Amino acid sequence: MVRMKYDPNVLSSQCPTRKALDLIADKWTTLVIYLLADGTARYSDLHRSIDGISQKMLTQTLRDLERNGLVHRKVYPEVPPRTEYTLTLLGQTLIQPLSALCAWAEKHMPELEKARQRYDLRGKSISA
Repeated sequence: MVRMKYDPNVLSSQCPTRKALDLIADKWTTLVIYLLADGTARYSDLHRSIDGISQKMLTQTLRDLERNGLVHRKVYPEVPPRTEYTLTLLGQTLIQPLSALCAWAEKHMPELEKARQRYDLRGKSISA
């Protein structure tokens, strides 16, 4: 295995760490990993659980996660085919930080909503 030498810098568009951050910062990725933290899930369960995600976007997200070694996909040779998704050991390392982000969003949503309302009201008074 050849290792590339680089100075990690997520602010640089050329840095591989930026690509990793782009992957895990995606809203659908966050939600899929959040769900898979509870264990293996079928495609249909994931689709049903994530409100607003299209089948195309879920498929794309799962493929990206699989390609990057965060999710393992297992297809059972049945009719109809059954596909299950599980976090890999690498994917499991994201459970804690992404769960913390989800908890932060749930805890601070009222404050964010109030800030938006104040900002929107201020914008209306400036344009009036």
